[in-house]
Formats: sequence, structure tokens, C-alpha cells
Amino acid sequence: MSRSITPLRERLGRAGITMTEGEGEPTLETPWFVRALQAFSGWLAALFLLGFIAMGVAFVVESSAAAAMLGLVMIVGAFALLKAAPGDFLEHLALAGSLTGQLLVAWALADAVGDMNASLWWSLLVLQVILAVVMPSLTHRAFSAFAASLALYLALAEGVSAPSLAGGLVVLGLTAIWLNEFRWPARLRAVQALGYGLLLGLLAIQAMEHFGQSLLIGRYYDGTGLAWLEPWAGDALGMLALLLLIRNVFQHHAGAVAPGLRAAAYGAVAVLMLLSLQAHGLSQGAVVVVLGFAIANRLVMGFGGLLLLLSITNYYYWLEVTLLTKAMTLFAMGVVLLAIRWAMRRGWRTGEAEGSGQ
Repeated sequence: MSRSITPLRERLGRAGITMTEGEGEPTLETPWFVRALQAFSGWLAALFLLGFIAMGVAFVVESSAAAAMLGLVMIVGAFALLKAAPGDFLEHLALAGSLTGQLLVAWALADAVGDMNASLWWSLLVLQVILAVVMPSLTHRAFSAFAASLALYLALAEGVSAPSLAGGLVVLGLTAIWLNEFRWPARLRAVQALGYGLLLGLLAIQAMEHFGQSLLIGRYYDGTGLAWLEPWAGDALGMLALLLLIRNVFQHHAGAVAPGLRAAAYGAVAVLMLLSLQAHGLSQGAVVVVLGFAIANRLVMGFGGLLLLLSITNYYYWLEVTLLTKAMTLFAMGVVLLAIRWAMRRGWRTGEAEGSGQ
């Protein structure tokens, strides 16, 4: 007895499911080790190429105009390469070329201004912001966002002696970016790359700002400008970002918030602000942790945990405070964080139960 075999497309058509050509074909992703090998090959090829170019045009370092011109040409060439032929090998080759071009531009700017002062860092900040916006590469966007945050830190440190302002401004920026992550679906991954770059920059800023010197080894703050704002300006901006974040969360989950939870949350922010007067940088870590919880991003929460640990460690090794004061502050900090967790879990469930009962 012969048995007829019905094609899958006809069976799906009778079931009311239509298929067009190309649908149902699985998308094959390149394994991570192949991508890593391609990236390594791109950097290796870039090093040989840049070494060859450096031997042929070594005279450009003697002229700031020639260095700036060659640097801009390399940056534009990297942009054209990324735009025309995407791929791991070419992406990292273009990234290496772009970094070399940026170094040449920085060399020319340093030679023009005469010293590594605030004007140089403000100029590099503008350059990195432009590259973070226009470069068609997620890796390049993340690196440019990271470099922009460091340039902002150095500009404020060298110019107005208020480096903690950089940390607070970066916190405000990354909060705005992550809260609007899904506002532009077509540029979702680009926005995420900017957010991760700013998180890395914030981590580097907080790692250095408590040492009393800039990221340039041996260059200390001179105590002029807005030094009287140190170090509370960054904490105040961090608490402002936390207030905006909590307000945004309450607006999007109005029906799931118990009546007393809002007052408890804002009261916890006030207590956290008082604790930040002792443990500087604590507010910034708290912002990133709450931000990661609000957008359900475990990696962002992990960055927040690192920032909290870093601020607590810096406070623990602060020699101007006695061990008894440190112990009392850390104990109060732990109690406040546990109370916030308990209140949020209980208040959220109570709000959801009231909403479902209605």
C-alpha cells in the first residue's frame, strides 16, 4: 500500500499558516572563539600596518598640523571601513586605526595648547562624544563613551578641581540612557553600548577619585576653582539621579505600589544621602543597583554591586575617621539597605494585591 507524503508547506497552508521564501531558515551565529580569533587577527594586522605607516611618515609627529590631518584621515577611514564592510576582523582593524588617529589628534592638540590642561581634555571630550554618536560599531561606541567619561573627569579635575562632579554627571547620563533604552528600538544595541561604556567609565572614575590625584600619575589637584564642592557635589548629583529614577519607577508601576511605600522610599533616599556624607560614592553605587533592578538587567546590577563595594572599601581605608565611626556607619548602611529591600518587597506585593482586588 502506497502512502502519499504531503509537503510541509501544503500542510501549513491548510492550517492557515503562510510561509514566504527565506522564512524558517535558522540564523547561524559565529562561535565566540572564532570571533575572538578574528578580533586578534584584526589587531595584529593593524599593528603591522600602523608600524609600517609610522616608519614611512615619522615626520608627522614633528608638525601638529600634519599629525592632526593624518589623525582625522585615519578616523574617517575607520568610519568608512566600518560602514562599508562589517565583520569582526575589519571592525577591530578599523578600531585600531581609529585609536591611532585619535592619539595623533590628541598629540596635535597637546602641542597646540602647550600642556595637558583642561582645554585639551574638553577638546578630547567633544571628539569622543562625536565618535560615540556617529561610529557604526558597538565596540567603538562603548570605548568612546568610556573615553568621554574619563576626559570629562580629567577636564573637571585639571580645570576646576572638582573631579567628583564627573562621577555625578556620568551617573545622570547613564540613568537617562538606560531608562530610555527601548525608546528607539532600531538603535537598541547602540544605546546599550553607550550605557555599558559609561558604566565602565564610572567604575574607573570612582576607583581613582579618592586618591586625590588625576588619572595622570603624579598630577595632583591644585585646590582652586570649585574645590569647595568636593567631594559632596558628586554625591548630590547621584542622589538627584536616584530621586529621578525612583520617580520614574513609581510612574510606570503606579498600581503596584502601596500607599506608604513612596514615603518610605524617599525617606530611605534621605538616609542614604546622610550616609554618603561619610562614605562618598555610596549614592552612585545605589543608583546603579536600583537602575539594574528597574530595567531587569543583571549586568547593570553587578556593576552597581562593584561600585558599592568600592565605595565601602574606600571608606574603610579612610584614615581621617576612627574605626568606631566607620563601624557605626557601615552598620547603619546595612540596616538601611535591608530595610529598603524588605519595604519594597512587602509594599510591592501589597500594592499588587490591592490592584488585583479592585
